[in-house]
Amino acid sequence: MRRRKKKISVFSVVNGIIFIALCLIIIIPMWKVLVDSFDLKTAYGMKLWPEQFGLAGYKLVFSNPTLYRPLLISVITTVSGTLIALTLSTLGAYVLIQWDMPGRTFFANMLLFTMIFSGGMIPTYLVLKSLHLTNTLWVVILFPALNVYNLVLMRNFFEGIPASLFESATLDGCSPMQTFLRIVLPMSKAALASIGLMFAVTYWNDYTHYKLYITNSDLYNFQMKLRGMIQGSDLPTMSGGITENTIKNAAIIVVIVPFMILYPFLQKYFVKGVNIGAVKE
Repeated sequence: MRRRKKKISVFSVVNGIIFIALCLIIIIPMWKVLVDSFDLKTAYGMKLWPEQFGLAGYKLVFSNPTLYRPLLISVITTVSGTLIALTLSTLGAYVLIQWDMPGRTFFANMLLFTMIFSGGMIPTYLVLKSLHLTNTLWVVILFPALNVYNLVLMRNFFEGIPASLFESATLDGCSPMQTFLRIVLPMSKAALASIGLMFAVTYWNDYTHYKLYITNSDLYNFQMKLRGMIQGSDLPTMSGGITENTIKNAAIIVVIVPFMILYPFLQKYFVKGVNIGAVKE
């Protein structure tokens, strides 16, 4: 039998061209930044390879106190903030699926209300100041951890767990907390990975909360430092003939690389977790 040749539609061709163009738009600037971060004689313009290869820019990022301290703050706030945020989101979501809890619907509606209406920037600042959280790292750790959207996603995921499992755990003598630790969390790896990644990206890229609630420059994270470097107002002391662009581009790569490495390993959990948490049958 003859095999029918698969016809290539015009749509497929145009779609392929558009995706290739989009990939080039993304890759070309990234390649320039990567090349310039290794080039000790960085100049403006596009180059395929470094003229003078060197790691001095990266060494300065990790050795200069004005750079590695903000980087360390970013790492600490991202790790601790993500853990606290996941703890609050999972516990809050677990409480909201307790159907026999008095006032469950009221609390759920109040949380959803805050997604539509907020107190505003100035009232929020005054509340945080009255709690003595401003000019501390706690404000940039605790404030983003209270995310109702992620809590609702986690609640929807928990609601997808068969009720028979909860009943079996109760019959076996498990307390609500034991059920949460032994049944709910082990079955929620996809949701934990996806929502944890969302929180981690938020903490790592946080700029607004530092700008609004922290005036002590010693508590700035790497994003704040990077913005000052790009504007040319906060460049570290340079040595060894390193140009400004080399340091800037090296710092940009240091900010981008962690999640470029992490995301491929979490991608399957990320897609699965978002789909399950966002769609209810």
